[in-house]
Amino acid sequence: MAAPSPPEDLLAQVTQLWSMLDEMAESTPDSYHKFMQQQLEGAKQYCAPPEPHLCLQTHILDPSEKSLFINLCSWKRVPAPISPTNPIPLSAGPLEEVSDKLYSIIDIAYNPTVLQKREENQAEMDQLIRLTLKYVEEHYSLSLSHSYHIATFTLKGSLRRMKQSLRGGPPPAPLVNKNTRNDLTLDQIRHSLGKKDSSNATLLLNKDVKQSKVHLIEEIASMGLPEEFITPAYELTIVKDANRKPLKIELKVELPEVSSVSECELSISRDDVIVEVPEKYRLQLNLPELVDEEATTATFNKRNGVLLITMPIP
Repeated sequence: MAAPSPPEDLLAQVTQLWSMLDEMAESTPDSYHKFMQQQLEGAKQYCAPPEPHLCLQTHILDPSEKSLFINLCSWKRVPAPISPTNPIPLSAGPLEEVSDKLYSIIDIAYNPTVLQKREENQAEMDQLIRLTLKYVEEHYSLSLSHSYHIATFTLKGSLRRMKQSLRGGPPPAPLVNKNTRNDLTLDQIRHSLGKKDSSNATLLLNKDVKQSKVHLIEEIASMGLPEEFITPAYELTIVKDANRKPLKIELKVELPEVSSVSECELSISRDDVIVEVPEKYRLQLNLPELVDEEATTATFNKRNGVLLITMPIP
């Protein structure tokens, strides 16, 4: 990797870039306006958060046996492959152990076009999943079961956790090439501003999994302090019929500092539930019975600040 440029060189590059943009705005305002619109649109897509697509469930065999959930997500920040024969870029979060180490979660993101294309071809989707599992084994030094199934839910854990996992820290700022000349054209400026973080791992469709090198941009580690949440008071009840057969689980969560249900982030799977209010509350529970997450309902009583989650038992 090349040595980073001294601060004075970077300042000179930024000053030079702004001078060129000012000159462009005066000499060719239409081109300047079009260029800025393209940059704003590109930044908007680049900053869009990852979205859950599907969740895989398999098992870790070594170093210790436990369930593993792999959230496959779509993220516009991850570039699409250049051609069908080129590697497929991906972005992967850390291996996270949750629920007293009963299972682990990994978040992996692909460009939306990669997942959309394979939704139409089950064989290609299976191939992508198999290679994803192989990547997980090699990247995290795990031994996985060869069998897997697609969960009925699209995300294990909360949206907030997944976004933090994939983002890691604040996105790095693009740096201008040290060899930038004074006679840069519009296309060259766009190329300099449009460089993305290439530290994402790459997944080959016909070769071994490997990781790409970092070019020009170095990822900036997060300097923020870890968030601290309060565990809210709650009451969990199993409602049974006359024959003592479980019908549903009712979970009441007291959220006195919440004024609207829009402040809550709720994630429910068949065997656990997570309630989060950013910067305030977090509750994660393993459920005593398997539930139907698709039929689950939630209501929030503003008067007493209680969230009621009703989870039918199939």
